[in-house]
Amino acid sequence: MKKVELDGEHLTVEDVVEVACKGPDDCLVSLSPQAVDRMQRSREIVEDLVKRGEVVYGVTTGFGYFKDKFIDPSKVKELQRNLILSHSVGVGDFLSVPEVRAMMLIRANSFARGNSGVRVELAEMLVKMLNAGVHPLVPRKGSVGASGDLAPLAHMALVMIGLGEAYYMGERLPGAEALKRAGLSPITLEAKEGLALTNGTSLIAALSCLAVHRAWNLALAADIAGAMSLEALWGTLKAFHPSIQRVRPYPSQAECAAFISALLEGSEFVRPLSSPYVQDPYSLRCIPQVHGAIRGVVSYVKGLVEVEVNSATDNPLFFPGEDLVCLSGGNFHGEPLALALDYLAMALADLGNISERRLTRLLDEKANGGLLPPFLTKEGGLNSGFMLLQYTAAALVSENKVLSHPASVDNIPTSANVEDHVSMGALAADKALKVVENVETIVAIELMAAAQAMDFRKETLGPNRRMGRGTQIAYSLIREEVPFIARDELLHPYIQRVQRLVREGILVKEVLEGIGRKP
Repeated sequence: MKKVELDGEHLTVEDVVEVACKGPDDCLVSLSPQAVDRMQRSREIVEDLVKRGEVVYGVTTGFGYFKDKFIDPSKVKELQRNLILSHSVGVGDFLSVPEVRAMMLIRANSFARGNSGVRVELAEMLVKMLNAGVHPLVPRKGSVGASGDLAPLAHMALVMIGLGEAYYMGERLPGAEALKRAGLSPITLEAKEGLALTNGTSLIAALSCLAVHRAWNLALAADIAGAMSLEALWGTLKAFHPSIQRVRPYPSQAECAAFISALLEGSEFVRPLSSPYVQDPYSLRCIPQVHGAIRGVVSYVKGLVEVEVNSATDNPLFFPGEDLVCLSGGNFHGEPLALALDYLAMALADLGNISERRLTRLLDEKANGGLLPPFLTKEGGLNSGFMLLQYTAAALVSENKVLSHPASVDNIPTSANVEDHVSMGALAADKALKVVENVETIVAIELMAAAQAMDFRKETLGPNRRMGRGTQIAYSLIREEVPFIARDELLHPYIQRVQRLVREGILVKEVLEGIGRKP
């Protein structure tokens, strides 16, 4: 049983993914004693300000354009409830259960930092819902990524106050009924708490965690696919020599080159270093430079995401023991992640680009010098072989180019121009996830083609020739799911099987364990 204790400071992407994907049966969440103490101290500030009738944004004032409208302290509970009702305006498909769980966890961890001024009971309610498996139905669209992910988080909060809808034990239920079946009771929001629930970047951060986790796995899967294609195309390992990487010392480039070399250790299908054919096309020769750069982007984005999930992202914030105990600011603005996610989408789109180029080289006899039969089929003409796999990859590559247009450069002011610059971070996150999914498919198709090509190479050079340590493992995994395609048959189910190997991390896990390397 995985246990994740929230203290507002040490949540990792891996923690978020485990809580999100494993569910309450395999992962329990709790609040640390230090977090409880910090929340209690900041809550005292809020209660004192309300008692004294101070003007505090979102506590004794309206929201957004209504920031200058004073609200009588006797109506603070009504104010917070009204906020949740009025902001629950999301549209479109619902977020998946893992996405909602990630969002709830990150919101609770933000509260655990102790600057939001909420009662401990509010964070505990999120934790109890996670541990009981009560998952609010949250529409995917509606956030502009500033003032927080207002609409999505409001839908999450609806269930906490006994409204909205939720999934519980696989059943879609009214929010109050879902809580009741789980043995929980709705919470009554106190001063600041409706604002604290909605006024943060927890949706963007949740989608970012899931995207960056899949992106790292995808980068390694693409390395494996590239190594298999290099082997199938009689490529050389000269370009992966440590000396080349040493004189352009990007760490991610060197790591990628070393990984490819480890995957192909012992291979008798690569071109001898003494061969007069000294270099390969860029899609093979430049794998360390391209894949390595993309690894670097994924690592960079992961670092930003882990800052975000351990941040207080609402407004105003409270600072017990400091000269200014209540400050209004803009930590709810999603710009840091919006820019990073646009960067991630572009990087992964290029990973798909180079994978499709290797795929085309495997299928085109002119491009591979007649090493392999056209479209990897023996009776070309009667059979089309893998011809249409490249069409699918080309379609996804082109879609990725559209999805790589940055969301963060757009701006539509909201709240009567009071909120005059927004991040569009939720859109950036959604686009990045779509690019991840598309590239997972492109890489899966390359892996299918590389395995098919290796069978032709073995037929030519003899079945006893050895593949590389890592590529042999990958080849065997693929062959457990996809046979050699001797004549045309339905390929769609096979694509799905290899997609699963890539998407669920099975391929990467098995290969890394087989060659004795860590992720």
